[in-house]
Amino acid sequence: MLRYVLKRILQMLPKLILISIITFGISKLAPGDFITMKMQNNPTVSREAIERERTRLGLDQPVPVQYLKWAKNFVTGDLGMSYDYHEKVTALIAQRIPNTLLLGIAVFLFTWLIALPLGIMAAVRQYSWRDKATSSVTFFFLGVPDFLLAILLLLGAAVLNMRFGTIVLPIGGITSATFSEMSFLQKLWDYIWHLIIPVVAVGIGSIAILQRRMRGNLLDVLGEEYVRTARAKGLPENRVIYKHAVRNALNPIITLLGFEFAALLSGVAIIESIVSWPGLGQLILDAVLKQDVNLAMAGVMMGTIMLLIGNLIADILLVVSDPRIKLEA
Repeated sequence: MLRYVLKRILQMLPKLILISIITFGISKLAPGDFITMKMQNNPTVSREAIERERTRLGLDQPVPVQYLKWAKNFVTGDLGMSYDYHEKVTALIAQRIPNTLLLGIAVFLFTWLIALPLGIMAAVRQYSWRDKATSSVTFFFLGVPDFLLAILLLLGAAVLNMRFGTIVLPIGGITSATFSEMSFLQKLWDYIWHLIIPVVAVGIGSIAILQRRMRGNLLDVLGEEYVRTARAKGLPENRVIYKHAVRNALNPIITLLGFEFAALLSGVAIIESIVSWPGLGQLILDAVLKQDVNLAMAGVMMGTIMLLIGNLIADILLVVSDPRIKLEA
């Protein structure tokens, strides 16, 4: 196992290098640079001042030189300075990561703890009213974008707050104004309270997708010969379903964990913006729009590393779930 993990880590390095080169190159294809974007809002700045600032940031150097400078710093753990915030990129990311991880983990738990049981129930009771009702609801939410759902939830919360004259659901933000005065349990509840709208907005669509996949996988497995053999031997139905069928139906679902792991840091950028959640996704999105290269590259590389690690974790979990699968060292 250790040998396999080390081999996979070594295989990640060329991928990281290639992705970094492509990403850095694409960022330079856009017309202008950070200074150009910045000066659009202040046209009175002299040409000499613009060129002086561009030289200070190294933006006047050839693109390969800029990339090699960035790569050298990245290898040593120095992500550089943010052009826009005038702070170290590592400090900016460290401030936002806890908020994004909190939201990402909450969405992950909400999605998987609801979708998998719903998918199993729908497959076991195929064509029943429960299956038809679940399918109808999931098909509806498959067509609703998460950003639109977030806006509708915020509007609904605003109506409820006005109707009852109190804050039934918070309209954005991560904590209340009186957060610092709360006890530990009150702070915990305040976090959960503010998570409701963004988690539901992101999670509903994911539940619909995951539930349909779990249902389809389980129906395929229930038609296999070994399931019919287990039933013919007189095994209890629950044991046939949960020990034999569900365990094998989960294998294709486990492969999705790699993408889910990467989404913990980068999968909710638009929702963070809509609900004013101070997370990493919104920070990186602003960096891309403003051509803040150091900050944008840090976000891309973090997402890439999370995706590669997530795929490795998914492969290991597949071996744990199905002993028939062997890891090739």
